Amino acid sequence: MNMKLSEIKEMSSEEIGKQIIGEEINMVDLRFSHELKQLTNTAKLRATKKDIARMKTILKERVRRGGSEKISSPVLDKGVDA
Repeated sequence: MNMKLSEIKEMSSEEIGKQIIGEEINMVDLRFSHELKQLTNTAKLRATKKDIARMKTILKERVRRGGSEKISSPVLDKGVDA
């Protein structure tokens, strides 16, 4: 998907959480395709992983800043220390 940092920052925390879940599902599909030798553009794996990391970073920054939004994301509760 290759999202830019400015695009992610414009999204609400809830939208980012939903986007992360969607990208993680996409990542699983890409990994399966890669293992089955069906994925021709392996750079998609790296780009998707980086997009997920960018989104998680923005969410984590918002939690640390104590933003006005209440962030209830299963993504942050899943192994990411806030």
